[in-house]
Amino acid sequence: MLLLILGLVLFLGTHAFSMARSKRAKVIGEVGEGRYKLAYTLSSLLGLVLIAYGFHLYREAGYIAVWNPPVWTRHLSLLLTALAFVALASAYLPGHIRARAKHPMLLAVKIWATAHLLANGDLGSILLFGSFLAWAVIARISAKRRALAPGAVAAQHAGPAVAPAGWRNDALAVVIGLGVWFVFARYLHPLLIGVAAWPGQA
Repeated sequence: MLLLILGLVLFLGTHAFSMARSKRAKVIGEVGEGRYKLAYTLSSLLGLVLIAYGFHLYREAGYIAVWNPPVWTRHLSLLLTALAFVALASAYLPGHIRARAKHPMLLAVKIWATAHLLANGDLGSILLFGSFLAWAVIARISAKRRALAPGAVAAQHAGPAVAPAGWRNDALAVVIGLGVWFVFARYLHPLLIGVAAWPGQA
């Protein structure tokens, strides 16, 4: 559990620091943008490794039950993760979905984390997915405040934020998102995560 906590602190702490724009700018001014980005990337990767390995060790030691989710929450979780994959795909395909979501990656993280919190009632999962959910909510609030800050209002409305006419990219986001979701949930989740996510799988 300790490695999982350390990984969460390192990964989410690194991302949280990037929200403090003045401190971030000060550090970049002192060490240079290249070194900052390198340290940011390495810290994030190390955090992810510690999260994955720490959660693996936690599962091997035995789940610590907090509550017992009903079976239907697993089906709801599967549906919600499908929406998360579509939201994530829309981040790379500018369209109505991305325009409405505003920050589709953060929305995808919030949906993904919520889905897993519903389906998992053990302490490690609550810590893992609850931390990501909290970070995504804080990051969204921070992004909204920056957009509404003095001097940023004009930029918010001047850019090409309006969704393009037509729905081609939205259709692509749905098709690609659902396709990747199906492959991951049906085949890759039990292989990479070690837990069956698809109904009927052992």
